[in-house]
Amino acid sequence: MDAPSLFSDKELAFLAALVEGEISFLVVGLAAAALQGAPAVTQDVDLWFRDLADPRLAAALQRIGASYIPPTHSTPPLLAGAGTDLFDIVVHMHGLESFEQEVRRATLVQVGGVSLPVLPLERIIASKRATGRPKDLSILPALEDALRARAAEKRD
Repeated sequence: MDAPSLFSDKELAFLAALVEGEISFLVVGLAAAALQGAPAVTQDVDLWFRDLADPRLAAALQRIGASYIPPTHSTPPLLAGAGTDLFDIVVHMHGLESFEQEVRRATLVQVGGVSLPVLPLERIIASKRATGRPKDLSILPALEDALRARAAEKRD
């Protein structure tokens, strides 16, 4: 069964292009938590890529009319174009291991027929705790409750 969609058709087309292009990425942050049933609200969706220079990423973006804008000394890496406004690129996750280690732990969540690799709730919690910002610490009880609820569902 699909998770409730947080995404428009254009955003789903972008995510489908990433999956179909075999680009190695993870949905991380509160959007990843929401996709796993946590009662979380966020204004963007954070994506962590193995390799932003992967030519398959550029090809997938081009296919949907979007592009990657590399970082400069004053701007982070960005996505621009059709269906990418909601997405932010993450280049580092506090409190976690390397991308290669974390992607092995990924949970697959079906959204709009697209199987998205998502950072598991316990790893989101670890990252939020390590970041230590007040806004990250304040969401921890809700994320921990969601993790306990998921564990209880699996036992039943």
